[in-house]
Order: sequence, then structure tokens, then C-alpha cells
Amino acid sequence: MGEVEPYSRLAGVYDELVVDPCFPVWADFLDALWRSDAVEVRTVLDVCCGTGLLAAELIPRGYAVVGIDASQPMLDRARARLGPGVDLRRATLPELPVDGIFDAGVCTFDGLNYLSPSDFRASLAAIAQCLRPGGWLVFDIHTDAMLALAAENPRIDGEEDGHAFSLANAVDPAARTVDTTIDFEDDQGAASETHRQYFHPDDEVRAALADAGLDVIGVADEYSSRPAGESTMRATWVCRVHV
Repeated sequence: MGEVEPYSRLAGVYDELVVDPCFPVWADFLDALWRSDAVEVRTVLDVCCGTGLLAAELIPRGYAVVGIDASQPMLDRARARLGPGVDLRRATLPELPVDGIFDAGVCTFDGLNYLSPSDFRASLAAIAQCLRPGGWLVFDIHTDAMLALAAENPRIDGEEDGHAFSLANAVDPAARTVDTTIDFEDDQGAASETHRQYFHPDDEVRAALADAGLDVIGVADEYSSRPAGESTMRATWVCRVHV
């Protein structure tokens, strides 16, 4: 079984193996949040858009979405899901080759955890430059509770929709990283991908947001009205461009 480029072969079975049915709830959270803005939120930059699951929820709610992702196979799945009329672009953060200014930006399903600390800071600054004054940035990141869970569960085996898979987590507590190797099968046979996540401390996240000109409005427990706490696995950061 050979190692392949992250999110290449996995893209074909990503929705079945990786993603839980969370995106309608997340889109409802975003919709309610943005409708509280006196200035209409219409245009949304979907960073790390993956296979287009969030865009597929936002577009029927009336939002014009531009999607950015580093993986062409993931974008190919997004194109099949969203159709030819949605602007999808391939780019690797912190590069953001988009035109115009957006009312809101989103980055869901812990996309920013895959950035090194320096790229994380640069990406927040790049996203902020694409947003109007008072524009919104909402993103989620895995937390210390998720880091501890990965350390407690070095291997997970399972099967979903007929696809067998295993996850092996190599945790470096000092570096605050987790290397997850995913072994799985698709229609081409067995494959393996390794993904590194960086667990950004809250104080560094806040400092990076301030440097980018973004004000933190709140930090929630996974797209809910509950404030994030020590047991939160995925924290949702709600920010606005400083006016």
C-alpha cells in the first residue's frame, strides 16, 4: 500500500469516511449570525471548501459563495456537487487568488489546523484583507481536548458505507502536533495518506487575529450558543473586521 498526496485518493471516499452530517446545522448557525448584521451579508469566501458540503448548504439560503481549496480532487467533487455556476479555485494558503471584497469568510471542519503557526498567522491576515469593514470571519479549530483525545486513542479502526479504514495518531505534545495516517480502500484498492494537524493555543490565535485586524466576538462550542469550555473538541471562533 503506497503513500499518496494528502486529499488525492482520499477525496473519492472523503464524504463517506471523514465527514459527519453536520453542515446543515453549521449553515443554520452562520445564517442566523449573519442575519443579525445591519449590513446585508451576501458574498461568502469558503476557505478550505473541500468537497463543497458547506457551500451546498449556504447557496440555497441565498449566499453567493466562492470556494478555495488546495486539493484538485476535492474541488472536482465540489464541482460535481455544486454545478458549473459556482466559482471554485485551487490555492494553497496563505495564497488567496480571489477578486473583490466579501461580506464574510468561513473555514470549517478544522481546515486551519493543517497550517503551521506561521502559515496560520499569514492566512488569517490574507483572509482579513478579502473582507469588508465589519465583515465576518467564522472558523473552527481543534482544541487541547481534541489533542488529548488523539493521544488517548492512537489507533481507530472502522467501516463506513462498505469502506474499511484505520486512523493512526502520532502525537507530539511538545510541538502540539498530531500526524494522522489514514489507511483506507477505494475503487482503486488500498491507499494511505498522512495529515499533520497543528494545535494552536488560544493566546496565539487571539494574537494572530488582532494582528490581522480582526475582533473576536465570541468562541463557541462547535457552532452552538454554548461558550467553548475545557471539554470543547472543536471551537468556533466568530470574528469581525475592526472598524
